Amino acid sequence: MMNDLIDFSNRTLDELEFRFTRFIDIDWNDRLIGLTGARGVGKTTYLLHHIKYNLKEEDRPIFVSLDDLYFSSHTLLDFAGDWVKRGGTHLFLDEIHKYPNWSQELKNIHDRYKKLNVVFTGSSLLHIFSGQADLSRRAVVYTLNGLSFREFLQIETNKEFSIYTLEEIMQNHESISREIARNIKPLSFFDAYLIYGYYPFYLESLKTYHRKLLGTINLMLEVDLPYLRHVDVKYIHKLKKLLSILSQGVPFQPNVSKLASDIEVSRNTIMLYLNYLEESKVINLLHSSKSSDAHLAKPEKVYLHHPNVLHALNRTYVNPGTMRESFFYNQVGNIHSVTSSPFSDFLVDQKFTFEIGGKSKSKRQLKQIQHGYVAADNIEYGFDNTVPLWLFGFLY
Repeated sequence: MMNDLIDFSNRTLDELEFRFTRFIDIDWNDRLIGLTGARGVGKTTYLLHHIKYNLKEEDRPIFVSLDDLYFSSHTLLDFAGDWVKRGGTHLFLDEIHKYPNWSQELKNIHDRYKKLNVVFTGSSLLHIFSGQADLSRRAVVYTLNGLSFREFLQIETNKEFSIYTLEEIMQNHESISREIARNIKPLSFFDAYLIYGYYPFYLESLKTYHRKLLGTINLMLEVDLPYLRHVDVKYIHKLKKLLSILSQGVPFQPNVSKLASDIEVSRNTIMLYLNYLEESKVINLLHSSKSSDAHLAKPEKVYLHHPNVLHALNRTYVNPGTMRESFFYNQVGNIHSVTSSPFSDFLVDQKFTFEIGGKSKSKRQLKQIQHGYVAADNIEYGFDNTVPLWLFGFLY
């Protein structure tokens, strides 16, 4: 059985096709590393690329999936011990959340085998530090998001583009946008990215992309939430109804009492469901900057996680303004703190105020604000405090 897992690992790596490299600033020297993220963002592929192109055969790596039947009759702890006896030094574990006793056994592996490096992937719903064992002092956890607009451009054009910090964009957006536009025409790719560019599986088929995305969302609701959040399967239809209501009115300003009545659940359950959908990376909740506990406070607005989700759930018409705000919140919110602004659309890191709009968007609301900016769609270059919307896709 152990040999079967070794054969599977070797075969999986041999069959891997190189398409593109994603960048996460991971210190691979740490002995216990976690990689979490939503379904479909490419965690498994990212791990396989690292093994195949950054490790050597003498590093003795093995890749296994925790939903393999082997682990129905063998423990992860015993498997790790057997691998160490065979000279293994690197253990890559896919879908750790599918193994019942994952946190305790990871702790034991880390404490027993000092020369074994372990990397694991898990759902965005996984509470790494609240399992049966406290991994906070042992595991370093990173998040893999969907493709940024920058990454999408690299895939589509085969060109390299730099990552910029938000501060660099704010200070130098005019020169940055001109430099990028000298190499490609970003606006000629932007609409395509908003429709299908966030999840890497768009490379498999554009024709079935939105259907696969809806299937991915269904798996989150029907499999991940019952398994990881213990939501009773008989209530999943209520979550789907809630998502349907939200998708038809985004950005949705929630009336929790009305939602509770429509879904036929309590107010507390509505808040719980909203947080579950956000953890699953299906929606983004926009809270007030004054909210002390975002999980308990009613959100100011609800957005779908990315414009791709918006297109998948609304196949007939998508409001351009909604799409712009959803893009900005997604790309900036993946890296920075984004809250509602009393003066405009968004407040970032309690410092930068942003108004989102088209190329003729007025700056009137920002006149008295020190760090006020317009993120404008359909412009190639920035000027003054007006920044091209697409440029916020270069933060990672």
